[in-house]
Amino acid sequence: MQLAKVVGTVVATRKEATLQGLKMLLLRVVDEEGKESGATVVAADAVGAGPGEVVLFAAGSSARQTVLTDKRPVDAVVMAIVDSVAVDGTTKYKK
Repeated sequence: MQLAKVVGTVVATRKEATLQGLKMLLLRVVDEEGKESGATVVAADAVGAGPGEVVLFAAGSSARQTVLTDKRPVDAVVMAIVDSVAVDGTTKYKK
């Protein structure tokens, strides 16, 4: 799993039939301090995340292990909206 910030959405009107109904989000990976790394990822949204939220996402075969993405050709999925991040007892992010 990795931390990321939702920076946008991706809309595709023509796509593989098994992707119908999936909301796609554009994520920017962040470090434990909340700083954006510049790397971007398109991920299916399994939890209803929105712009500006910090989320946890999984990539690779783990992305197909949610109820929403089972047997679908996805390589990344948002599976949690983060409430807070603490490092060495110091809160680095709080929703």
